[in-house]
Amino acid sequence: MTTALFLSIVAIHLAAAISPGPSFVVSLRVAAAEGFGVASALALGFGLGAVLWAIAAMGGLALVFEFLPQLFTALKIVGGLFLLYIALMMWRHAKEPISQPDTTSAPRSAWRAIRFGFLTFATNPKPAIFFGAVFMGLVPPDTSLGWKAGIILAVFLNETLWYLFVARVFSLARARAAYTRFKAWVDRTFGTLIALFGLKIALT
Repeated sequence: MTTALFLSIVAIHLAAAISPGPSFVVSLRVAAAEGFGVASALALGFGLGAVLWAIAAMGGLALVFEFLPQLFTALKIVGGLFLLYIALMMWRHAKEPISQPDTTSAPRSAWRAIRFGFLTFATNPKPAIFFGAVFMGLVPPDTSLGWKAGIILAVFLNETLWYLFVARVFSLARARAAYTRFKAWVDRTFGTLIALFGLKIALT
């Protein structure tokens, strides 16, 4: 493993992390609705979910999916259903007013936000395939434990820092005011997007 190869892997993953998906939609909505603190905890959950799939891919989970496609299908269905559940909750509560993020009773605790972010990421098996393809294609078999740990750390930082940025941007007063004004329409739009992501994961 060379430094140039390591940086290439980090750059490829960062590009994948930034690409829009269900995690981005969830992060945007939580930041606008519940504030930067809750969305920051959510970002940490996303980072931990990415670490889970990266470690699993290094352990050969992508190959397991290749030999046991039924397992991959089952995980896709579970992941799709979880996203559909999120979409349903957003539609059901679309007309409810949002709480201020600086109140003493936060809309969601940090632990619940971390757990929600982790589950959102962990129930999507597609990252395991991505990591498996990248690791099998770019990480030499004799890569040392130190380099592997560095890759895992970079994956965690890429995901967490990107979604911290998203959290900061969409928790600003102007973004929050716009969200408050159009909450029902925005929640239903985001809910529909998440439902479509869920169907795509489950059916493709």
